[in-house]
Amino acid sequence: MDALMEAAKAASALARCPYSGFAVGSAVLDEEGRVYSGCNVENAAYGSSMCAERVALFKAVSEGCGRIVRIAVYAPGGAAPCGACRQVMSELAPGARILVRGRPETAMESLLPEPFGPGSLP
Repeated sequence: MDALMEAAKAASALARCPYSGFAVGSAVLDEEGRVYSGCNVENAAYGSSMCAERVALFKAVSEGCGRIVRIAVYAPGGAAPCGACRQVMSELAPGARILVRGRPETAMESLLPEPFGPGSLP
């Protein structure tokens, strides 16, 4: 298994998912070779929950990451990132390669071909 996917798998073991039982882990690689990982964290007020992909991305940004080049997602059944995660990924990791468990690696642009971005704002 790819080292970045291994980091995502390890992060999934830390998931707090008492409601869904759907443990997800993500790992982000920046251009300097640093890895930032995250897991999903559920809350009884579901809207307050956070996906693993966004946890890893926000952690990377808050720790001063360089340009993000790859993102791995380890989820049951190889589930792809949700729409909110794709939107955040498109802005924080444009041009990144995305690796989802059990699927071929793909370009970020193929997951969200027409993202809402800074150019969409008046």
